[in-house]
Amino acid sequence: MPEDEAVDARTLSDAVRPRLVERVAGMPGPAGRLRTDVLFALVMFASSGAVVGVVRDNGEPPGVAGWSLLVAAHVVIVWRRRAPLGVMLALIAILMSYHLLDVNHTAPMAVSMCALYTVASRRRPLYAVLVGASVLTVMLSLKFSEGMAEGAESLRISGWIVAFLLLGVYVRMHRQYVASVLERAVRAERTREEEARRRVAEERLRVARDLHDLLAHSITLVGVQTSVAAHVLTADPDRLDRAAVAKALDDVAETCRSARGELRATLEVLRSGAEGADDEARGPLPGLDGLPDLAEAARTAGAEVDLSVTACDAPPVVGAAAYRIVQEALTNAVRHAGPDLTVRVAVRVADAALNVTVTDDGVGARAPSHAPGFGLVGMRERARTVGGTLEAGPRPDGGFMVSAVLPLAPVSLGGLT
Repeated sequence: MPEDEAVDARTLSDAVRPRLVERVAGMPGPAGRLRTDVLFALVMFASSGAVVGVVRDNGEPPGVAGWSLLVAAHVVIVWRRRAPLGVMLALIAILMSYHLLDVNHTAPMAVSMCALYTVASRRRPLYAVLVGASVLTVMLSLKFSEGMAEGAESLRISGWIVAFLLLGVYVRMHRQYVASVLERAVRAERTREEEARRRVAEERLRVARDLHDLLAHSITLVGVQTSVAAHVLTADPDRLDRAAVAKALDDVAETCRSARGELRATLEVLRSGAEGADDEARGPLPGLDGLPDLAEAARTAGAEVDLSVTACDAPPVVGAAAYRIVQEALTNAVRHAGPDLTVRVAVRVADAALNVTVTDDGVGARAPSHAPGFGLVGMRERARTVGGTLEAGPRPDGGFMVSAVLPLAPVSLGGLT
């Protein structure tokens, strides 16, 4: 269904509403409707001819002028769906001329009732009332002017006029109801599609953040630990410290094993469903209990880490956000802060929020040789997913600071792992 026709049923125009119903119901297009109307007009004209042959007590048989007007009335009725009011006015003029000839008055009954029904079913009830009142007024005035008998006969015919008008109004109301049902179905389908796209986008962003945090952290540590091993090997080849080399290589291997495990868990989420996996498929969320491991990994890369964590029962998503923020902050510090690095990580509870602060005493801002990345952007996104805020920047006395405030009752949980 075209989107421009899927609007609120109350705002559908009289021209759009029938097309909406006909389009969804699989009814024929304009050419098909024209053929149908032509055939219908021919059938009504044939019925008028049959009425002329059967009914003899309601006027003389029509002559050339009478048949010409009957033909004109049935030609005009072909366009009843395109211009109901215009056709109705044309028919009033034609049929008034026909009835003034005092020929068979029953013959044009079908075409006149068809026009009345079309106006009532295609236009607002006000038009049906005005047209019906006008037709009845003109007909009764003319008939009663000819005598009481003619007037009484016209009153009997008035019942058919009112019946066809009511039928048209009922059909119009039914079309409105069907259009509103179809509109709600289209809106519900569109909402489902938008929700599915939103969930896919959130899951894609979540996986991108996880991969960034995982790979940036692991590759940075591997690079630093490998540099340590290379330095030990080349610093004094004659007095090789085998224990230091073995420890550096063990640290590299452990970092690779940890990264491989997290990467496997992330890829399993991608394989488990098209619109994102549930919490069980994602596995347990990292939390505050994983911060000591992050600190130890940073120490193996040569940084001195001072970790202070206040025990608290934080929601899993808040703990996971804090974990990822600390992980990214440590990665950036190890990568950019320079040698002889000291990092202080503090996690405190204050004012129903988890305050996470990571500071270092390194060179502070990123060196110009490094291309801008997504680390700070990712940390801010993780804070926002739980309704928190994050600030990051150089410290006045040197170094860099990351400070996040994460409410313990998160506002939004979308996309976090």
